Amino acid sequence: MTDDLRRSLERARFEILPLAGVSEQLDHLPANSVVTVTSSPTKGIDATLDLCERLGGRDLRVVPHLAARLVRGRGHLAELLDRVEGLGIREVFVVAGDAKDPAGPFEGAADLLRAMAGIGHALDEVGITGYPESHAFITDDTTIRVMSEKAPFATYIVSQICYDPTVIAGWVGAVRRRGITLPIHVGVPGVVDLARLGRISLKVGLGDSVRFLRKQTGVVARLVAGYTPDELIHGLAPLVTEAGNGVRGWHIFTFNEVARTERWRQDLLRQIDGVRA
Repeated sequence: MTDDLRRSLERARFEILPLAGVSEQLDHLPANSVVTVTSSPTKGIDATLDLCERLGGRDLRVVPHLAARLVRGRGHLAELLDRVEGLGIREVFVVAGDAKDPAGPFEGAADLLRAMAGIGHALDEVGITGYPESHAFITDDTTIRVMSEKAPFATYIVSQICYDPTVIAGWVGAVRRRGITLPIHVGVPGVVDLARLGRISLKVGLGDSVRFLRKQTGVVARLVAGYTPDELIHGLAPLVTEAGNGVRGWHIFTFNEVARTERWRQDLLRQIDGVRA
């Protein structure tokens, strides 16, 4: 298991926000890292693709998020896909997006994925989101139904943050029992201020996860140092390293704390090497 865990951490993906100063943070990542760039309702998808374009000369594989609720229509979608292809990008991550009101006809990711298929594209990989725990704003029936609608147009799933390994493992099993075989990247937070992480988690509807996080032993003592996902990684190691589960690896939500998160990842790799030695 140790060797498999190391390999999974070596190929971890990193998610960033298209905010000022993040480009310099990426200097800390090793060559060929996969970096996904979110889309925000305030900045729009253009900001996402602008950052992807600026990162094009680096030794990174950039993956833009396409937020359905920010796309104004099929013409706008065709323009976005053309720009993505022009940048030499062969992978996107499709989400519904956080905008309260859709800018066009696309209410959610499934709508956008169907439109993408209708227009046609040259993408090799298309990612979608999965929800391991009950979502405060979306019913379980809806998340299950929508995943089944999205899966035929996708090549992999990234799970939303959840702090309970047992819940994540149960969700992976449920996804497989529903006949969805897409590989899964398990979403985990990076090294983040704990109070900020709690606020973000509540904002995106992760009430159960926040309650679990608060109950974890030693959380109060880590308030100053910030949250690190060591316990979550070790708790999920059997799930990630068991080939039959179809779990491809880790998707790290950095919240632009890239340098701190990468130092943590390298430290963990060294700890694993110490166990192997």
